[in-house]
Amino acid sequence: MPATDPTTNSIAATLAAFVADTPDDAIPAEVRSRAPHHMLDAVGIALASTRYDFAHKTLTALRGLAGEGPVPVIGMPASLPARDAATVNGLLCHGLDYDDTHIGGVIHPTASVLPAVLSAAAMTGADGRSVVSAYVLGVEVAARLGAVARGGFHQVGFHPTGMIGVFGCALAAGRLLGLTRAQLAAAQGIALSMASGSLEFLEDGAWNKRLHPGWAAAAGITAAALAREGFTGVTRPYEGRFGLFNAYLGKEAGRAELGIATAGLGETWELMATAIKPYPACHFTHACVDAALELRRDGLDLARIRRIEALVPEQVVKTVCEPEANKKRPSNSYDAQFSVPFLVAAALVRGRLTLAELENDALGDAAILDIASKVSYRHDPDSPFPKAYSGELVITLDDGRELRHREHINRGAADRPLSNAEIVDKYRGNAAMAVHETAAARIADAVLGLDASPCAADSLSVLSPSVR
Repeated sequence: MPATDPTTNSIAATLAAFVADTPDDAIPAEVRSRAPHHMLDAVGIALASTRYDFAHKTLTALRGLAGEGPVPVIGMPASLPARDAATVNGLLCHGLDYDDTHIGGVIHPTASVLPAVLSAAAMTGADGRSVVSAYVLGVEVAARLGAVARGGFHQVGFHPTGMIGVFGCALAAGRLLGLTRAQLAAAQGIALSMASGSLEFLEDGAWNKRLHPGWAAAAGITAAALAREGFTGVTRPYEGRFGLFNAYLGKEAGRAELGIATAGLGETWELMATAIKPYPACHFTHACVDAALELRRDGLDLARIRRIEALVPEQVVKTVCEPEANKKRPSNSYDAQFSVPFLVAAALVRGRLTLAELENDALGDAAILDIASKVSYRHDPDSPFPKAYSGELVITLDDGRELRHREHINRGAADRPLSNAEIVDKYRGNAAMAVHETAAARIADAVLGLDASPCAADSLSVLSPSVR
C-alpha cells in the first residue's frame, strides 16, 4: 500500500481506505486469535476496577447527566447511552493502569478502542467477526499514529492514549457504522478537534488520566456519527500546518516520522507488538521492577542497602522519576503506579508487585518508604526506547560492593510476550476481585469466542453483573 493515498496525498485518506476496504479474512489468523485475548485482558481489569471509588463516582456522574441507555457497563449494574457507556468502560479498562501498551506508540490502545466497538456493536447489532475486525483495525491505526511521535508527546506534557486514541476509535466505530472512505476521512478530521489528554496528573496523582481512554472512545463515536451525517472535517488532520503533529508536539515536532502511519499497512500488524502488562503500574517501570525481583531472588539483604541507582530511558524520566519527592513518598495509589523508587522498593520488600502493593497499607509501609528514599536515577545511555522499555538497577551495599541486574527488554514486549495462557491467568486473577468463578468463566468464553458470534451484543451481555 502506498505511503499516502495518491489521489489526495493525505494520511487520513489512506487510513480511511485501509479501514474501509480491508476484508475480515485479510486479517491474519494469528492476529484474529490474539485480539480476543487483549479484549479479555481489558475486561478483567475493568471488572477489578469496579471495586474502586473512581468507578462508582464516574458512573453516578454520567448516569445523572443522561440516564440509562442500551450499552452495558462492564461489571456494574447499569447500562448507558453509547457515548457515556464508552466513557465509563474506558475508565474501567484503564483505571488500574494494568492495560496493554503498544511499545513504539507509547499508547494504551485497547482501553479506548474496545469501549468504542462495544458501544458501536450495541448500536448496530454487528456480528462478532465484524467487531473483532473493527477492533484490530482501530488498534492498528492508533498504534501507528502513536509511533509517529517517537515518544514526543510525553516530552511536551500530553498523554498519547487520549491524544491518539480518538482517531483509532473514530475509525473502528465508523467501520461498524458503515461509513464510506470519504466519511471515515472526515471522521478523522473531526476527531482532531477532540484530541486531548494532559500529563498534569503526574504532579499530584489526580484521577484525570483514568478518563482519557473513555473520553477518546466517546469522542471517536461522536466524530464517526457526525461524519456519517455529512459533517465535514479537516482533510489533513495529521500532517497539516496546524495538524496533530505540528500543533501538539511543539518543539518535538521535528522528530515525528509521518511515514510510520502508513508504511506496510496490511502487511505488519501492530496488535502483535502490543504488550500485555505483568504488573499494575506504568509500563515504563516494569524493567526496574523485574530487576528488583531478580536481585531479591539472589538473596539480597535489604538491611545492607546503602543506595540504589535506577537506569531508565531519558524519555521516561518526567513520567516515572520526577518530581523526586513525590516519587519517593507517593500520596496515593495512582501516584505510586508512576514511581520507579516506590515500585522498586515495594518489589524488594515484598517480593512481588500486585494491586495489594498499591493499597494504603503499602503506601505507608515504613520498610518500603525507607528503601524508596535510597533510590536515585540516571539516564540509561544504552536504552533502545521506544522499541523496548529497558531498565537496570545498581545496588550499593554497606561494604561498598555493587549488585546489578539489567532488563534489556521489558516483559510483555513483542520480543518477550506473555502467552495467551498467561493472559487468561491474569484475567482470572483480576476477575476474581469482582465476580464468582463461574461468572468469570462465562465471560471468558464469550470474549474468547467473539469471532464466531452471530451477534456481539448478545454474546457480551454476560458482562452484566446479572451473571454473578
